[in-house]
Amino acid sequence: MTKPLTGIRVLDLTNVLAGPFCCHQLVHMGAEVIKVEATGRGDLARQLGADPELNKRGMGVSFLAQNAGKKSVTVNLKHSHGKALFERLVTTANVVVENFRPGVMKRLGVDYERLRLVRPDLIYCAISGFGQTGPWVHRPAYDQIIQGASGVMSITGDTESAPLRVGYPVADTVGGMTAAFAIAAALNQRPRGAFLDVSMLESILATMGWVVSNHLIAGVEPTTNGNENPTSAPSGTFETAKGLINIAANKDEQWVLLTNHLGLSHLQADPNYLTREDRKRNRITLKACLEETLKTRPADDWAQELNHIGVPAGVVLTVPEVLRSKQIEESNFLHKFQDVPGVGRDIKVATTGIKLNGNSPVVDTPPPLLGRDNTVVWTELGLTEDEIAQMQKEGAI
Repeated sequence: MTKPLTGIRVLDLTNVLAGPFCCHQLVHMGAEVIKVEATGRGDLARQLGADPELNKRGMGVSFLAQNAGKKSVTVNLKHSHGKALFERLVTTANVVVENFRPGVMKRLGVDYERLRLVRPDLIYCAISGFGQTGPWVHRPAYDQIIQGASGVMSITGDTESAPLRVGYPVADTVGGMTAAFAIAAALNQRPRGAFLDVSMLESILATMGWVVSNHLIAGVEPTTNGNENPTSAPSGTFETAKGLINIAANKDEQWVLLTNHLGLSHLQADPNYLTREDRKRNRITLKACLEETLKTRPADDWAQELNHIGVPAGVVLTVPEVLRSKQIEESNFLHKFQDVPGVGRDIKVATTGIKLNGNSPVVDTPPPLLGRDNTVVWTELGLTEDEIAQMQKEGAI
């Protein structure tokens, strides 16, 4: 199967998460992604993750998660010969992705204005915390910094726990996904050639939909709602005899179906619950009424029954539970690499959540050892073995 980005070469100069996650999407869509890493140390994510031994080997779990299918070369962009070699590589590429602080690439002499001289149709994507302009441009930007600055933490949790960090690096991943979308769109433009400025702050704000628009348009101050859905009731998380269940009876007909099934049809005539607005206003007492019945049986049973009659419901799972589920197991979302070099054992990694003509896109090669593809890539550029050895000796690669 030919993938959508087959024939596209991407140079991935990124570190840790937002940029590598962007290029993770692109390589699974068929792009050839060459990870251009700093000589001697590589992507910082090589030293990050929950397995200290892998961190020591430069194959940290954080690196393994985002870099399957990519090639790895090393270049010293502070060395004149290394910089010249990188520019030769750019002439063969369609896309450059970087997530350095604004101004770093310019100081190195390989910013967009320089690189477009050697490749006029280059698509150059710069991912940063706050974009390339503005009063916050030079602030350091890690995921949690963006979560706090964007207002995400202020609306996460309930009145007792907020502000609260989202449990995974949502700003990094949304920023990376936004960048991948922008690159794919720019590749469709004719003639090609663009500078893409991706702000993690603006990317995350763009996903906050109703929270932002309710404030901008309706003047509503965002609030913390914990596990309750403020747009409807009963809609949220409920206790059962075993486990928690999410129920979203957002429509009037779903409200009727739910209360009938729970043997609580008398609530339909209760003045406190006649309309959606009534139920929203009295959601706490309503939740207590429903939980009296829900606590008589486990969440799994209720979820199956409620979904069967047309009331959206789902058990609240842990991460290990969902990864073991038949839904994920049969979807081929996880891909296994055997006996990965530098790791010494098999690993499973996530793919993209996309199906291409019914198939999950996968890549052929595991996450690379640092500089694994130096000889192949630099030879393709015309360097001889002696020239490569000399470049290595002088620290240019």
